[in-house]
Amino acid sequence: MVATLADMTAMAPTRTEPDLSYLLDHTSHVLRTRMAAELGAIGLTPRMHCVLVHALEEERTQAQLAEIGDMDKTTMVVTVDALEKAGLAERRPSSTDRRARIIAVTEAGAEVARESRKIVDGVHQGALSSLPEDERTVLLRALNRLATGHLETPVEGPKAARRARQRA
Repeated sequence: MVATLADMTAMAPTRTEPDLSYLLDHTSHVLRTRMAAELGAIGLTPRMHCVLVHALEEERTQAQLAEIGDMDKTTMVVTVDALEKAGLAERRPSSTDRRARIIAVTEAGAEVARESRKIVDGVHQGALSSLPEDERTVLLRALNRLATGHLETPVEGPKAARRARQRA
């Protein structure tokens, strides 16, 4: 006997909690697409922006920047290659460890980073301004509490869950 759609719907478990995964995934995805579109207008990807702003903060190696940006080695190499090709960054020997190479931002890269920071801040501000002020405060406080508390550390399972930003 083949079950009908009505039969399957009746068999579906009743939701008892809001679908937090969907809400966070969907809003994060839309925020990332808006960010990518806005940064694309100045020739950057979100990864390129991430590398530039974090390399400007202090002397960092490619591996350190990859960890901050949650990028694998291959993605990081491609990102830095694109930044070098655009004249926005370059690989240089570290001033503290001659064996290490850092990603140094050029003057042109620093200017682009300032512009990209304004773009990113604007995308974030646009999303938050769609909420009443009191809800913004509550949302940010709650997300910060989750990100530094209960949801701070990923759980290892038999098959690692892919993070959305790792998809092609």
